[in-house]
Amino acid sequence: MKDTQGAQHVVVDEDHGAAAETTSQVGEIGRQAGRGLRWSVLGNLVMKAGSFAMSLVLARLLVPEDFGVYAIALAASQFVIYINDAGIIAATVQWRGKLEEMAPTATVVAITSSTLLYAVFWVFAPYFAELSGSESATGVIRVLTAVNLVYGLTAVRSAALLRRFEQDKLTKANLVGFLVTAPVSITLAANGAGAYSFAWGQLLGAVVTGVLVVLYAKVRVGFGLDRAMARKLLVFGLPLCVTLGIEGLLLNIDSVIVGDALGAKALGYYLLAFNISSWVPGLVGTAVRYVALPSFSRLAEQDGDSVSEGVQRAVPLLLSIVLPVGVLLGTLAPAVIAFLYGARWAPAAEVLSFLSILMVVRMMTALVVDILAAMGATKATMWLNLGWAVALVPSLIVGANLGGIRGAAIAHAAVAL
Repeated sequence: MKDTQGAQHVVVDEDHGAAAETTSQVGEIGRQAGRGLRWSVLGNLVMKAGSFAMSLVLARLLVPEDFGVYAIALAASQFVIYINDAGIIAATVQWRGKLEEMAPTATVVAITSSTLLYAVFWVFAPYFAELSGSESATGVIRVLTAVNLVYGLTAVRSAALLRRFEQDKLTKANLVGFLVTAPVSITLAANGAGAYSFAWGQLLGAVVTGVLVVLYAKVRVGFGLDRAMARKLLVFGLPLCVTLGIEGLLLNIDSVIVGDALGAKALGYYLLAFNISSWVPGLVGTAVRYVALPSFSRLAEQDGDSVSEGVQRAVPLLLSIVLPVGVLLGTLAPAVIAFLYGARWAPAAEVLSFLSILMVVRMMTALVVDILAAMGATKATMWLNLGWAVALVPSLIVGANLGGIRGAAIAHAAVAL
């Protein structure tokens, strides 16, 4: 009997010790993630404030047509960025093993992917510009999408900083890059460069940021191709790449459907509400994604209990932040619209009330996608977003035709829930 009780005590002590160790590991990773999150939020705030100030200056130097041409080029560039590196950044952050062993192969895959995509968009730039209603956007598209070449070259180094929770260095590199972008863009605009002033400013700023990222990352520059390792990276990265591509579709398809069904005026009201609902995801959500994948990837390296405890901490914490904001935004939508934009934009308020629900769901599902990716379940994330898209498109069409912009917003929120 004594021997049995002693064995039981040993088992209990071991269980308590394992639980304490798990809690300690989760706490340490949580502290690192918290520090990274603070730097990411700070960087987003400064960048958005700086971009707003730069846009005020450029608005006095350029004509509306220049902004329109830039918007076309930006749409092309933003689409490419979702699939630019074939998921290599996420694959590098999530990689189980030594970074030095996979970095040469990952670098080759990322550069190859971004170069091929740039070549495709170089060829199709005139057709994209014509389809968008401005043939003069061709050259601007070719310059601006070259930014994604820089991202391909620095993908593994950016991932290394994220993997080590060194978001402070990544933030500093981005801020220095912006300090190049702003004066270059303003100088070119003042000298009659038109929409090219945006494109060249961003490209030069990206190059400076890229150089700093390479220096900060301290990952030996090397090139190699291990086919088995490349296959493993792509099996992880490509489904996530598709996931993010569909995510881009989910964020933009409503504009096409609403504009086609209801016209430009109704679309203007809808887009105003959608932009307001995107403020929190753009500021906080982006910062959270910078730390969520590396955090849960490190926890997944430990054991399932660590991941479980991390989820139990992160999900309620994020919900406690975004849910009150969503409730306030939805409830006070008429007052928010009237205060910020004036009474003539009042029709956007009823849209904002429902899109605030979408905002909360978007941020929670983004966290879920990062958790799944950290556990290697990228195919699950792909099917999640694909199912969302299949349900959303017909729902938006029906909602817009039956209930106008309010119906489209209800459809968006209902499908998200």
